[in-house]
Amino acid sequence: MNMTEKTISINIKPEAKELIEKKMDKDHQIVILALDDGSNKYSKKGGTCTIGDSFQFVTLEKLDPKYNIKIENNAGLDLYTAEPETTYFEPGLVLNARASTLSLSSDSGIIDGGVTVSQYEPEEVTADDLKNGGQC
Repeated sequence: MNMTEKTISINIKPEAKELIEKKMDKDHQIVILALDDGSNKYSKKGGTCTIGDSFQFVTLEKLDPKYNIKIENNAGLDLYTAEPETTYFEPGLVLNARASTLSLSSDSGIIDGGVTVSQYEPEEVTADDLKNGGQC
C-alpha cells in the first residue's frame, strides 16, 4: 500500500461514532471518508450540484486501494480517505452529530453540515443514477 506522508486526524464525537457504527456489521468494518459529488464509485450524486463540498462515510467489506490514507481518530475506527478528499481538509477536523445529522468541521468552520453514512452495496448505483444525477 502506498501511504502518503500526510497525517490526518479527526475528533469523532460519541454521537457521531454511534451513527457510523449503525452502518457497520461483521463484514463491513472498514470506513472511508469520501467525497459525495459524483467523483467516485461510492457517490450517487452527479453533475455540478455538489462539487467538492459534500462528504460521506461509507463502510466497506475490504479496503479500497484508492483510499490509502489512514485517518487517525479517537473512535477506534479503521478509517481511510483518498488524496482528492484531502484538498478540503484543514487542521482541527471534528465530526459531530446533532439530531442524527453528521457535520464535518475544522478550525475554520463547517466543511459539510449534512454528511451521510452508508454501507457500500455495489448494485445500488445504476447507470441511470449517474446519467440523471442521482439524488441531485
